[in-house]
This record gives sequence, C-alpha cells and structure tokens, in this order.
Amino acid sequence: MATLAGVFVWDGQRIEEEELQRSAQEMKHMENISSLFQGDSQRLEPRVEQGEQPWEMIMDKKHFKLWRRPIEGTHLYQYRVFGSYTDVTPRQFFNVQLDTEYRKKWDSLVIKLDVIERDSATGSEVIHWVTHFPYPMYSRDYVYVRRYSVDRENNLMVLVSRAVEHPSVPEDPEYVRVRTYESQMVIRPHKTFDENGFDYLLTYSDNPQTVFPRYCLSWMVSSGMPDFLEKLHTAALKAKKLELEVRDYLSAKGLEGSEAKAEGSRSPAQLEYA
Repeated sequence: MATLAGVFVWDGQRIEEEELQRSAQEMKHMENISSLFQGDSQRLEPRVEQGEQPWEMIMDKKHFKLWRRPIEGTHLYQYRVFGSYTDVTPRQFFNVQLDTEYRKKWDSLVIKLDVIERDSATGSEVIHWVTHFPYPMYSRDYVYVRRYSVDRENNLMVLVSRAVEHPSVPEDPEYVRVRTYESQMVIRPHKTFDENGFDYLLTYSDNPQTVFPRYCLSWMVSSGMPDFLEKLHTAALKAKKLELEVRDYLSAKGLEGSEAKAEGSRSPAQLEYA
C-alpha cells in the first residue's frame, strides 16, 4: 500500500549490518586460504557453504582471479573476483567507486546515475543507474539500494548493493529494467586507508534480461568485469594524479567502527557494473 501511495518503506529494504558482516567474513576466508596456499592459485577457492554450488576458476591473472558458479534454478552465474592494486590508496579507490558525480565523468557508458533517497537509520541509499549495453541491445536501468561501511578497528571497507523497487522510479519503456542484481565489494588495505596498496573481493550477480545463451552471457560478464575494475582503477589514478575533487566518503561520515551514516569506449560485448 505504501508503494502504491508513492512512499518507499525502508523496513525490509535497507542493507542491514548482518549483510555487511557476511561480506567481511568472505574476505577473511579468502585472506586465510591465500596465505595458506601462497603460489598455488589452483587451490585458492572461495568458501562454499553446505548445499551450495562449487566455484569454478575461469581467469587466473597475476593481480586478480575470477570464479563463477551457477545460480540454482536459473541460467545465470554468480561471479567473484579476488585481486589487488599497489599504486592507489584504499581511500581513493573506495571514494571513486562511491562518487556518483565523478563516475558520470569517467564512465562513458553511464546515461543516468542519481541518488534517489537516503535512510538516516543505516546510511543506505537508493540509486537509479541507467547504462548503455552492447549494440544492438536496449540500455538497461537498475534501481538498487546500497550501504557502505568503513571499519577502522578491523581495517576494512565494505560496499553492499542489491536491487529494489522504488515508487519514484517507474519502468521506462526506453530501457530494460534489471530486477535481479547483487554486488558486494570488500577492500582490505595492505597498511592504512591512506597508503598505497590493498586487496579487494568483489562478488556480483544480475539478470540483464538478455536472450543470449548461457555460455555467451557468461563470456560477456567475465570479460566486462575485469574491464570495469580497470576503468575504476584508472579513474582512481587520474583523480590522484590531477588532484581532482572527489567526495571523501570516509571523512563525510564521522566513522566509528563499522557503523556509518550516509548523507546525502566500451567493448562491443561487455557488461557494466555498479
């Protein structure tokens, strides 16, 4: 009834602390096995809970590794990337990922990217994102809630996003609405938030509503994910080199542990990420 009345109800929609903690635990697992199996990338594998599908490594590069696994009952995959950068600070990388205004400048695929509403209780934000898709497909639009957390005590940064419905953003016939979307990014500084070097863990899945076969869609996603991360990395480097004004999300929040309050040339066959 609230949705019909044009009011967004945060109960049941906001990102809760438990979701942030689950993402942090996944990073701790990757760090533990990475330390245990140094030099043996084939034994490096994300955690699998009882009853879950196993992960399959599909890309093994020097600075990142990419896995996928089937999502039960669908033709889709969930993807996970574990990697590192040594030439930018965690703060720069985190800020560039969160700053919607700066992304409009460095990401040529963005058609629209706006914060629709903020939740004062948790700092969750509703985002409307419209992005070009490879020709000849229609552009896609996403409405999703996101929440970020910076845990100074445990030296960890977390960003969790997932699709929601919002009454102020009805479907537009010009775009294809993506209703299934989840993303979790965890960043672990090698030293501090302001010194170069960090590891990251990105887990991602969505249903872009395409008619392509599963293997074709998998190739598009697995190609697009490293491309997006490199564009994000390049944007962080550019902001650092040119001293561009990017909003500092760490300073804006008055952080205490993980409790944070918010304020207010594509390849012809790659998908984009928020």
